[in-house]
Amino acid sequence: MERPNANALEHEAIYIMREVAAQFEKPVLLFSGGKDSITLVRLAQKAFWPAKIPFPLMHIDTGHNFPETIEFRDRLVEELGVELIVRNVQDSIDEGKVVEETGKYASRNMLQTTTLLDAIEEFKFDACIGGARRDEEKARAKERIFSVRDDFGQWDEKNQRPELFDMLNGEIEIGQNVRVFPISNWTELDVWSYIQKENIEIPSIYFAHKRNTFLRDGLIWSAEDDVVFRADDEQVEERMVRFRTVGDMSCTAAVESHADTIDKVVAEIRDSRISERGARIDDKRSEAAMEKRKQQGYF
Repeated sequence: MERPNANALEHEAIYIMREVAAQFEKPVLLFSGGKDSITLVRLAQKAFWPAKIPFPLMHIDTGHNFPETIEFRDRLVEELGVELIVRNVQDSIDEGKVVEETGKYASRNMLQTTTLLDAIEEFKFDACIGGARRDEEKARAKERIFSVRDDFGQWDEKNQRPELFDMLNGEIEIGQNVRVFPISNWTELDVWSYIQKENIEIPSIYFAHKRNTFLRDGLIWSAEDDVVFRADDEQVEERMVRFRTVGDMSCTAAVESHADTIDKVVAEIRDSRISERGARIDDKRSEAAMEKRKQQGYF
């Protein structure tokens, strides 16, 4: 099937953004500092221009984010003059709500769910805009654009509303909230092509750079911090790498690359046959890892 053109995808996303503002009382844009959430910010700017974005951004911070991402996040919100809410997984750990993982594959990525659900309850958000796309992973392919969560924040993949044409039903009961995915129909290449066309600034970590790394399970891990567990026999070597997706450092691997410009990244993605989430070890824990996390309230 022929892909929609870039203008059609942009128009759909802007329409969805405006429907969120029209149908919900307290929406929020979930912002990680990654390329997809940065794209959402640009789309929100266009949807409400010349007014400011009419809802805050919220980052669920694992404490294990790449420093380049946090630096970019803080600079972007200052430049745009938008409100940024940050809630920390470390607080959930300190309060005994979640238990930090240990061992070779320990990650805080799954712990974000509790922190997110607590933040939604704290601020009474009724719509959370996220950058998930259907091409990323099969569980995300099941999501509706307006995806209802129950009063426990849980998602039932077998009980979703039909979406007929462009009719989006935001009616919810007390306690429920909706996750909204304006770029659900985009692909990774669509996102990069849009970033290229719009000349959108993104964190430097997405571009090829020299980095101290080590190999494990056929994946390339950063060795420039103490977050990622490294065994004594896992040798550090400098490689030219970039990151296709930006998440918790302990579960996000790099790829070897010489793509140091937007044009080169777009060309590289166009030729790639491997999903960007192939470098996310948290998705490999089981066949249904993502689906189980989403059922519990994950992004």
